[in-house]
Amino acid sequence: MKAQLSMTACIPVIPSADIEKSLRFWVEGLGLTVDREMRHEGKLIGCMVHNEHLYFWLNQSDYSSNKPEDYEGIRLYWTPVDIHATQKHLKHLGYEVSDIEDRDYGQTEFFVTDDDGYKHCFGVASMV
Repeated sequence: MKAQLSMTACIPVIPSADIEKSLRFWVEGLGLTVDREMRHEGKLIGCMVHNEHLYFWLNQSDYSSNKPEDYEGIRLYWTPVDIHATQKHLKHLGYEVSDIEDRDYGQTEFFVTDDDGYKHCFGVASMV
């Protein structure tokens, strides 16, 4: 008989070279809350960032591993409540954000790269 498995959550682990710097994007940029801070010799080496719907673990990484030249790392697709306000807010914080574009596949999207070099896409269903 097969065991019945059920998952209650999946928390992506996001490597970061400088978590304190990364928090500007995750907290100020996306409005998430920080908790469960883990420190080693006073340095932040891990923490949870979340809201009532989303959870991510930021984890200290030294980026010393050899990566293939075409390595893209993680990519996250966000669904904001207000795409225009989100783009404006991230631009106000100094992030280089793309224009908001209606795609032929039915999504309205823009892109931003965070301080760790990860690409984030923000998208909503296009209004027809």
